[in-house]
Amino acid sequence: MPATENQPSFLGRISIRRNQVSAMDMNHEQELEDLELFQRHVADRFVELSSSPQSDHHHHQHQHHHQQSSEPLLSVGWLRKLVDVFLCCEAEFKAVLIMGRDPSQITKPPLDKLLPELQERAVKALDICNAVSGGVDSVRQCQKLAEIAVSALEQKPYGDGQIKRAKRALSCLLTALSIEDKETSHNHHHKYPERAWSFGKRGGNSHAGKDRAAVVPFRSLTMVVAKNWSAAKQIQAMCNNLVAPRGGEPTGVASPVYMMGAVMVFVMWALVAAIPCQERNGLPTHFQMPRQTVWAQSLVGLQEKIGEEWKKKEKKGCAGLLEEMQRMEKLAQSLIEFADGYQFPGEEGKVDEVAAQVEELAEICGRLEEGLVPLQLQIREAFHRIVRSRTEVIDLLENAGKVTPTIV
Repeated sequence: MPATENQPSFLGRISIRRNQVSAMDMNHEQELEDLELFQRHVADRFVELSSSPQSDHHHHQHQHHHQQSSEPLLSVGWLRKLVDVFLCCEAEFKAVLIMGRDPSQITKPPLDKLLPELQERAVKALDICNAVSGGVDSVRQCQKLAEIAVSALEQKPYGDGQIKRAKRALSCLLTALSIEDKETSHNHHHKYPERAWSFGKRGGNSHAGKDRAAVVPFRSLTMVVAKNWSAAKQIQAMCNNLVAPRGGEPTGVASPVYMMGAVMVFVMWALVAAIPCQERNGLPTHFQMPRQTVWAQSLVGLQEKIGEEWKKKEKKGCAGLLEEMQRMEKLAQSLIEFADGYQFPGEEGKVDEVAAQVEELAEICGRLEEGLVPLQLQIREAFHRIVRSRTEVIDLLENAGKVTPTIV
């Protein structure tokens, strides 16, 4: 990502300058320059993210092999870029806020109020990182079901056993994708055997086995948060008190604190919208951001695109907006229709059409195989980075002799 190339020089410049002069003597103009540069970097990164093409589930299966710059919105590759943007913004924000600064500066208004609020937001973000990481495991299980179908349908001519095996896997996949979030969180907290979805195990051909297979992907692997935890409520709580600085404050340190809060909320919200998470009914589709600021313009545009997609999918009770999963869902529906009406040896034209769909499904599985583990590792890195930064701010406040109870 081109925007990240500026990061080392940006952090290095702040470090060198603040080591040369004491915080009390820091030139005000230099600090304003740092803040302006930080805003510009945030803006540049979200401009790049917003330039990703809107997904087109019908025509783009051959358009983006290994083209990182054209990753469709809410695809696995796009989400990886999103988390990378968060990590870069977080590193620069910490440099602007903490590096070489006199602790007494951050205990005065308005930071004495804004920092504790950011710290609380960070705690909620940690829960979301945990939930999303579990959701990635769920997507990986759906990928395995799709791979079973691909394996069965790649062999020709199609025999009755292959058709049944593919249909069974795809039916389980569609059931998992169609379960509403509310149903997920309230009615199915009991765990099923972790391997029940595998067709190679005993009982896999029984009705009970099929029922378990249908629900396991979003059940046993997502119990990483409390049973009554709600992703939608967590995001709503993160949005509380997220208000742009007023008056002359935008030129001070209050501005990057607000910016980092807005970036954190947006990134966590986008991850929750894309990846299966517990209880997303009522997920906010909009939160206020200052459209007039350069850094927020692309971010607001992305928010509107994702919000519209969520409104459409929420009516269906979907598993999430992940671009690959939406493509997978349409292909599964089409292939099940084919399987329902299949008679050996099959119509030549129809068999060719199915072969193209199987190839596309295999390509989606390949993209998931390539991207899900690195995405999960990035989410874990974000988790640890948030923990470290939160601890550093607490230490800074302790050095100033003023620890606010709400951030301990």
